[in-house]
Amino acid sequence: MNKLTFREKYSYGIGALGKDLAYAIVSTYLMVYFTDAVGLNPAFVGTLFLVARLWDAVNDPAMGMLVDNTRSKFGKFRPWIFIGTVLNALVIVFLFRKPDLEGLPLYAYFSIMYILWGMTYTIMDIPYWSMIPSLTSSKEEREQVAVIPRIFASTAWLIMGTFGLSIIKKLGNGNVVKGYSAFAVVIAVVFVIATIITCLNVKERVETPKNAEKVSFKQTLNIIRKNDQLVVFIGIVLGMNLIMQISGSMAIYYFTYVVGKESLFSVYQAFAGIAEISGLVLLPILTKKIGREDVFKFGSILPIAGFLLLFVAGIVAPQNALFIGMAGAILKLGSGFLLGSTTIMLADVVDYGEFKLGTRNESIVFSVQTLLVKGASAVAGWLVGVGLSLVGYVAGEVQSSTTILGMRVIMIWIPIACAVVMYAIYKSKYKINGKFHDEMLVELEKRKKVNDAI
Repeated sequence: MNKLTFREKYSYGIGALGKDLAYAIVSTYLMVYFTDAVGLNPAFVGTLFLVARLWDAVNDPAMGMLVDNTRSKFGKFRPWIFIGTVLNALVIVFLFRKPDLEGLPLYAYFSIMYILWGMTYTIMDIPYWSMIPSLTSSKEEREQVAVIPRIFASTAWLIMGTFGLSIIKKLGNGNVVKGYSAFAVVIAVVFVIATIITCLNVKERVETPKNAEKVSFKQTLNIIRKNDQLVVFIGIVLGMNLIMQISGSMAIYYFTYVVGKESLFSVYQAFAGIAEISGLVLLPILTKKIGREDVFKFGSILPIAGFLLLFVAGIVAPQNALFIGMAGAILKLGSGFLLGSTTIMLADVVDYGEFKLGTRNESIVFSVQTLLVKGASAVAGWLVGVGLSLVGYVAGEVQSSTTILGMRVIMIWIPIACAVVMYAIYKSKYKINGKFHDEMLVELEKRKKVNDAI
């Protein structure tokens, strides 16, 4: 099989830039937009985030099943990537546009828009990541191609976190609601253009057998249940996403009200974003030198160190930009190692499913990742929204000492606990490494040759 070209690899990565810009504007700013710009109750917003994701427990695996059962001349991934992008881009525009409504109708409008956002994002995100195992069967090339979209995705988060607030203020010209609305339109356009580049230049290479059996919803649930390494992976990725999403959702509140200087949010995000990209770039090099297991270990330890530095800085020198930047950099360097590692792991889990169960089911397996990302986002949103209400947060006001303590717990100590649990699961349960992984790949290659000979 010919190696992937530069054009294919980076066209695929550009798709991640667009889709993560679209996700980042929602993940980073939607809660503060709802609570501080539109005026919705924080506890309601947090509960909405959680309820919407409960629907995804059905919606995401069902989408994975639909993609796996798709047969078209454009493949089974690209049609859904394009359709989902167009729909999600439209929803984002309306999600950040405040209608002329008040009270219950206003709450109902944003509830519907947020649920639609989650559903339409699923349509494109699952097939996008599901393409990785179909692009190449080479272990080394897969490690490269898995990292490239993550670098583009991290660049999107760097742009959003570092420049988002200033762009919103510039576009709004004193009207923050107008600024969010205009920024959402810009992001939607970039999203569509990036996806078009991906769909035109990237095609499947490892094809699904033409006689492959179509999968029912019951079989979908069984595939998830019987793939023991997928179940382990669920615990690992849920922990990783809770670390990043809880701190990510809380960060803008933390720097505005606990640190007392909103502009430091951009400093923190800039250092963090550059460090995360550095982690992704270093991942293939470190993986070859010290192995996947040690890279994952460092990826688990560094966020804990970053949060502890942020905590100490908050007491000793709360507005020291250097300390805050260093904390963000250490934290997100680890995040880069984890993001790259788990993307490679998920492709390996697809292979493991074929090894154990005899079927590849890329989209069903990758639908679990989308569900976990959005599930963690929901838990994070709920925790932040309800947590802010419980600790007495009042938008736009000076917060009490009790409220500030509560904010520190949400921003720092809960993510540290998630990091500890995540690594414990990986260390004790994940086995697709080293000798077993090599033997598994050899066996799959033997089976492929036998099937080709028939």
